[in-house]
Amino acid sequence: MDPVIEVHDLTKRYKDAVALDGVSFRIERNAIYGFLGRNGAGKTTAMSILTAQNFATSGTVRVFGEDPYENARVLNRMCFVRESQKYPDEANAKIAFASAALFFPNWDQELCDRLIDDFQLPMKTSIKKLSRGQLSAVGVIIGLASRAEITFFDEPYLGLDAVARQIFYDRLLSDYAEHPRTILLSSHLIDEIANLIERVLVIDRGRIIMDQSAEEARGQATNLVGDAEAVGAFAAGRDVLHRETLGHVASVTFLGRLTTEERRDVAAAGLEVAPVPLQQLIVRMTQRENESKNDQDAPDGASETEGARR
Repeated sequence: MDPVIEVHDLTKRYKDAVALDGVSFRIERNAIYGFLGRNGAGKTTAMSILTAQNFATSGTVRVFGEDPYENARVLNRMCFVRESQKYPDEANAKIAFASAALFFPNWDQELCDRLIDDFQLPMKTSIKKLSRGQLSAVGVIIGLASRAEITFFDEPYLGLDAVARQIFYDRLLSDYAEHPRTILLSSHLIDEIANLIERVLVIDRGRIIMDQSAEEARGQATNLVGDAEAVGAFAAGRDVLHRETLGHVASVTFLGRLTTEERRDVAAAGLEVAPVPLQQLIVRMTQRENESKNDQDAPDGASETEGARR
């Protein structure tokens, strides 16, 4: 284990709202992380604190073993690119890249030039006149060409169309293979980045609800489809994440894997075992967390009544 980021009991409050609620996690060196969660879950707040652009209410953050706040030794080794990235109105892409080249010690101008061609980015148009997609391209080019030891992409690629996003994914993987570093991708497009990420961090309502390798995450749930009675029998006593029924056919997603013997029994019963996509797993787990939280917050007796209705 070789962590470049260590977070312990991190809390951030805004007046009456809690954006981060005692969060603890580690980010390992030279890995691609998916930092996932719903809008307002706390992803941007966490990344802003890690890059010293925001302050924690309590808890500790260590990047390369040091506090990042006002620490040039740490800050010039990180790059944080967000969807709402701000640039001076009078600047254009050429000026933005020239400024980035001065700040990031590992800046690769050749890579930058190739990416400019890939994204067909106009260099002399002022930043304020660029389209949303072109502005997104400026951000991802800086994030890739910086070759920073830690790079945070806070959904800057959402403004790109499908073709441009695929270019970004392809260039990220190819450059990462040649120049490994730590990359955190924050995205709502989980299916699109599922094959990129090596580890999964899922945050919901300011708390980490998943922190494991992508392979472990994909394998922790099972989906059964077939005769409703047979599916119900196999799912009995298991931790069910989601259940759908249409006539005599049911689909149930539950945590855990089937044993070899159970797989034989499932096949004999004519049931289909389907993989659970990472996006569906995260959606179902987030929904369950929210239902659990709502039950805890409900007045006495309300959760029992609601549970009976379900």
